[in-house]
This record gives sequence, C-alpha cells and structure tokens, in this order.
Amino acid sequence: MKDKHVLVTGAAGFIGSHLTEALVRSGAKVKAFVRYNSSGSKGWLDQSPLRGEIEFVHADLRDEGSVARAVEGCDTVFHLGALIGIPYSYEAPEAYVQTNVVGTLNILKACLRHGTRRLLNTSTSEVYGTALFKPITEDHPLQGQSPYSASKIGADKLAESFYKSFGLDVVTVRPFNTFGPRQSARAVIPTIISQMLSGKKKIHLGSTTPRRDLNYVSNTVDGFLRSATTPGIAGETIQFGSNREVSIGELFEIIRRIIDTDCEVITDSSRLRPEKSEVGLLLADNTKARQELDWSPIVSFEEGLAKTIEWMSHHKDHYRVDEYAV
Repeated sequence: MKDKHVLVTGAAGFIGSHLTEALVRSGAKVKAFVRYNSSGSKGWLDQSPLRGEIEFVHADLRDEGSVARAVEGCDTVFHLGALIGIPYSYEAPEAYVQTNVVGTLNILKACLRHGTRRLLNTSTSEVYGTALFKPITEDHPLQGQSPYSASKIGADKLAESFYKSFGLDVVTVRPFNTFGPRQSARAVIPTIISQMLSGKKKIHLGSTTPRRDLNYVSNTVDGFLRSATTPGIAGETIQFGSNREVSIGELFEIIRRIIDTDCEVITDSSRLRPEKSEVGLLLADNTKARQELDWSPIVSFEEGLAKTIEWMSHHKDHYRVDEYAV
C-alpha cells in the first residue's frame, strides 16, 4: 500500500481506527472519512500518535455529493462506515437502511465514477443468521434475523450487482466477531471485562447460550490489507474467522479466570434479543482466506483476550458500566 491514496470510511470506529493506523504505517496516503459532528471529534483517531499523518473528511455517507468528493483521487476505498448496533436496529430500522444500504450505494457509485482500483465492502457474519451448517462457508444462505443484518445483506447484494453489472472491482470482506482494544461495550467481550474490572460481583448479560467465532482485531485488519492488494479476487466474498466457537457462558468463565475475580452472571431481560432474532451459532470456515490471501489468524483467542484486558485496565473511564450500551 506504500504511496497509494486510500479512503477509509468508518475510520473513527473500532476496526476502522486500527485499519487507518495500519495503512499509515504501511506508507499509504490515508484519507479518513468521519461522520460529521459539531465537536469535530475524530473518535479513536483523536488519540492516535499518527493523527498528524491522516487527512480527515467530516461528512455523511447518506450524502451522495460529499461521498463522491471524498472518493475522488483514491486508489483504494475501505468501506467500513455503518450503523452496527443490533439492539438499536429494532428501534430505528430506517436509519440502518439509509446509512448501510443507501450509504453503500453512494460509495459504489462514487467508486465507479472515479475509477477506483479496488473497493473493499465490509460485511458481517450476522448476515448468515443462525448457522444452518457448520463451519460456515461463504456459500451459506443469507438470513436477515435483525434489521441490522438485513441492511448489511442489502449492502452486500448491491456490491455484488455493481461487480456483475458494471465490472467494478469490489471485494466483500466478511469478519466474524472481531474484538480488541477500543471496542465499545455494546459488544459482549468489553461488556464482560468492563463490569469485572469495575469490581462488580453480578455481571449483567443477555443470553449466555449463543456461540460465536471470536477473532482479534489485528487479524481482521491483516485480512483487509491482504484483500486490498491480492489480484484476481474482484467480485469475491472472503470471510475472516478463527475456526473456533465459544458460548457466551464459556467466554464469561474464561475472562473471569484471567481477571481472577469472583462473580456470577445475571440475565438482564433488557439485553435479550427477540427469540427469532437471536443468532444461535456463528463458526467460520476460513479456508478461502487461507487459500486466496495466504491469511491466517496470527494472534490467538487467548492472547487477544489478554491484550484486550490489559488495554481496558488502563481505560476504565471510557466505559459506563452502570448503563446498557446498545
């Protein structure tokens, strides 16, 4: 990526900020697309030691004109910008359609118009719904079990259509459950860790039976970078997962042992998904990523948890443990 001009949407967020910094370190000329806000906040990149080497664009994915201006002159576009909280998608489904579907359409049109060499469209393992078979391959049927997952299915299908209709070089990258430093407490790992580190003895969670494939953030970022530079994969969907499943209940016990605390799980009804919306099992088959990209998860689940706990122990003030983050 050295000397390549790249745009990252969703750059202020969890995965996006790690990816943006990795691109800067690789020598790329990085433009960070950050949703406009009156404070001028750049999210996690406000604290980045690389902030001075990043060009920031404050705009909105729903605005076609500002998206087109941001994409112009970019060799590669990493499209991570999206509304991602599943519980909030029950409350505001139209917002998810406008940002995730219409926003992606604006990115696709801009990349086609400006001749972008490659667009990385970020999907999610949530598009699969509860696994019909395991491990899940990229050919698994798509099931919209929440308004969020439905909006991401729509975005993925638009990306597919722009490849087939117009020849746009777009690759859909589909991370399974990524975790690590900077992740918000809407996700289960920081939810558990933040409550334990605060000294709570009763840890509030939703259902503890769903099983997830958890992958450390640097592994996901490596997959993005490889997908941006590997030839011959236009139009493909490639997923990144660890090929290992763990239940939320098992995850709680693993983290409890690492932190060495005495606590128990309390089922919080406000954190439960509607029964038919809950995704019971996600487990990746990462064979395609290994074969096409020579990718594999370098940081293990246990090592990633240790890194995350260490980081969160120094950033306790970022997490409001008495509030449920949707």
